[in-house]
Amino acid sequence: MINAIIKGITDSLQKEFENACEIVTEERGADLGRPCFHVSCLGSTEALFRGKRYFRKNQFCIQYFPTEGEGKKEECNEIADRLFSCLEQITAVEELVRGTDMKYEAVNDSVCFYVNYDMFLYKGCDTLPRMEELTEKISAKGR
Repeated sequence: MINAIIKGITDSLQKEFENACEIVTEERGADLGRPCFHVSCLGSTEALFRGKRYFRKNQFCIQYFPTEGEGKKEECNEIADRLFSCLEQITAVEELVRGTDMKYEAVNDSVCFYVNYDMFLYKGCDTLPRMEELTEKISAKGR
């Protein structure tokens, strides 16, 4: 599920920024081209809700590293504003998932944008139990 959400995030970023920025999902150290996004899952929690229904909270961080030179802070602020609308809804596993608890921080001339994609999961129930076959005979009396 996490990989499907990451794909939904990267697809949304590519659509919003029209492939103008590199998007990475693996740690690559200092060899990142700029500008670029780094997408990572910070963690997940899961709680039993009812029956075989579980509520899972998935927290993600999308880091943006601006181009080198003047105007980094302005560029970061502009990107952060666009991320709020870009990541409000993504498509993961052919369903729309809404982002919640969105916030960003400016950290060392970059943007750290945090968003949760929370959802319900069903475990251990592939199919619902089916009714047995029922037959009934009905007759009508004439007047």
